[in-house]
Amino acid sequence: MPGSDELYPPAQYSWGWMLLAIGILILLVLGAWLLIALTRPRRVLSVPDANAGHSRLIIDVLSQLRTEYLGRIQQIETDYRERRLSARQANLDLSRVVRTFVNEYSGLEAPVLALDDLVARGVHPALIDAMSRHYYPSIFRQGPAIDPIAGAEAARTVVRAWH
Repeated sequence: MPGSDELYPPAQYSWGWMLLAIGILILLVLGAWLLIALTRPRRVLSVPDANAGHSRLIIDVLSQLRTEYLGRIQQIETDYRERRLSARQANLDLSRVVRTFVNEYSGLEAPVLALDDLVARGVHPALIDAMSRHYYPSIFRQGPAIDPIAGAEAARTVVRAWH
């Protein structure tokens, strides 16, 4: 059986396959860009005239942070007095607020550290006192919780005294 001498052109891909290949390439480029953009270190914004305005800016932010958290503490105490929170829940909320304040103020990961970890890191004594005398016994101990009014005052002391 003799072979044919005719040449046949190669089969052409349809436009659907070409569009799929281009789409995959675009997705790969976009994924690489996202990976690079999300893993780069953040740039620190600088304030012009950093000598004069920088310290005033920091003091304003810190005083605003203190004011905000003192307001949260007052709201928890008000909710407890008006019987919207139980004593145990109020102490739990106070503990959470104080730990979050310490985290925002100093960067210390207080919300995820246990009391022993906080003691080992040498944090401010006001926080250790509030945690050990008011919040931990109320949250973890069986029986009645400690009065959240005293816990709110301890929380205010932490917010005012934190350096």
